[in-house]
Amino acid sequence: MDTEAGPGSLAPASGTGRPLPEADPALVAGWRAGGGELVELLSKVRERLGGVAAVRLGPAAAPTVLVTDPQAVQHVLARHPDRYVKRSHRARLLIGDGVLAATGAAWKRQRRLLQSQFTGVGMRRYEQRITGAARTTAARWEGYARTGQSLDVGREMRRFAVDAIWRSLTGHPVDDETERELAAVAAVATALPTLPADATDARGAVAADLARIDTVARHAIEAARSGAAGPDGPGLLHVLTDAAAEHPEYTDRLIRDELVTLLVAGHETTATTLTWLYLLLDRHPAAREQALAAGGEGSAGRRQALQALVHETLRLYPSAWILPRHATEDDTLAGYAVEAGTDLLVSPYLTHRDPELWPAPERFDPRRFTAPDGRPTHPGAYYPFGIGPRACIGLQFALRESTVLLEHLLPAHTPVFSATPTGTTYGITVRPDGPTPATLQPSRS
Repeated sequence: MDTEAGPGSLAPASGTGRPLPEADPALVAGWRAGGGELVELLSKVRERLGGVAAVRLGPAAAPTVLVTDPQAVQHVLARHPDRYVKRSHRARLLIGDGVLAATGAAWKRQRRLLQSQFTGVGMRRYEQRITGAARTTAARWEGYARTGQSLDVGREMRRFAVDAIWRSLTGHPVDDETERELAAVAAVATALPTLPADATDARGAVAADLARIDTVARHAIEAARSGAAGPDGPGLLHVLTDAAAEHPEYTDRLIRDELVTLLVAGHETTATTLTWLYLLLDRHPAAREQALAAGGEGSAGRRQALQALVHETLRLYPSAWILPRHATEDDTLAGYAVEAGTDLLVSPYLTHRDPELWPAPERFDPRRFTAPDGRPTHPGAYYPFGIGPRACIGLQFALRESTVLLEHLLPAHTPVFSATPTGTTYGITVRPDGPTPATLQPSRS
């Protein structure tokens, strides 16, 4: 990391620390004139100035601090989350006051209630439901292979992930009508980066999709409140409705917000990761063969190798490519002075592609996660779900559902793509920018 502030440095903030190195305004002007993606600008800032640097994203804008250095990442996200807070969430229009967007005491209460559902005994409760969704997908793929019917891999991954989270929430497999209506969740999530800045105009632009989501949520909440359990027993939604008896803040609106939050976090990110994984395996078929050769069906070696496929995909395409934070007080970050009121952008995407941390960072190599010394050990070097108290509580759920699906699909069939996306869309998640049509052929393994 470049530790010399140089002539483009900011004036020192009050308190201790060196002045932050700042990106050349000409670099920003060129980026704006070219209409490039924000990630392209931030990547150049990191390359030129290191893992902690300031950049003014507009002519009159206050400096924003880009953070990709592992120690600085850990400082911001894990060691001092009270100094670097989330002010608002880009998805608030969709998820309302759900746990992803909540702050302060409300966030602590909501996270405490949900945390136990996604660790230890709680995760074992959902194992059967995830497996049921994977078996349904595997049977559907058998049908595609038998008839030669084409499929869209991205859509198949969304169907699986929606089914897995819906079973976990309600105890019921997702039916066709509910699945169609829940497509509105992905539609709003995709539209968020392009919506008008005005909140009323933004809501109006996606009003029809929000109404569809609210209707599905209302029916699910009513069913849970009536005590009707699904074939797998009560779901996570029952935990939320039961909480309302002791915690009046769990109104129908907050339960709706938590339900939609879990739908977004529980299916959109997993589906995107699995889609990227299949695209990467298409380009690197040897990685698939190596994973299946690591052990027999159900073995620990096979599971570890499949998890490595998922982890390497998440390294290249983390669940959230950027994590905004806001400094509430003066601080010293990696030796640099940061003033209260400063906005920061912590970027897993750029940390994961830093050649000083990850040799040949653009190369897809799952052995990074199985070989001794294959990856950096600093917790701030790999954080696809964040780190610290605001790390994604669904981490274990997402990894488990991804691994279970691969256990069912990877040994049986290989998608042969008739076309693949040529670019990447950087929204709330990092998505392929087009469809993924394919047919299935029997796997050799």
